[in-house]
Amino acid sequence: MCPGSFDPVTNGHVDVIARAAALYDELVVAVLVNPGKAGLLTVEERMELLREACADLPNVRVDSFHGLLVDYCREHDVPVIVKGLRAVGDFEYELQMAQMNRELAGIETLFVPTAPQVGHLSSSLVKQIATFGGDVSSLVPKGVLDRLLAMREQGS
Repeated sequence: MCPGSFDPVTNGHVDVIARAAALYDELVVAVLVNPGKAGLLTVEERMELLREACADLPNVRVDSFHGLLVDYCREHDVPVIVKGLRAVGDFEYELQMAQMNRELAGIETLFVPTAPQVGHLSSSLVKQIATFGGDVSSLVPKGVLDRLLAMREQGS
């Protein structure tokens, strides 16, 4: 299981997903549904863009969930959560979450450091750059770029 908000999916996400998919027979990429937070893209749009970005990874399945991640994992017999790490700060937070998930449900966490060429990427930065008309073509998959450009045109 590789969970996230993926709002929008970046090349950093795709890097971690592809590397995790090489380790497991099946990888579920799950979009967190947070009804209290308005995203740039709907959950359905994020799932569609993830499916497109992972189309060449036949063992990747895209889903969504709300509530506790460990509950989803238990309900779907998912034994491992895969999390990408960009920086030291990520590790401190994710380690605490990993320890809690193990305590609550016996779910293990695998940390995958991002590749150096995508380690600086975050959905928040991509959204900010795109909002102000910056070029994000090297930061996101083509489908995401097309969607962001279409949204920019609609907003003009």
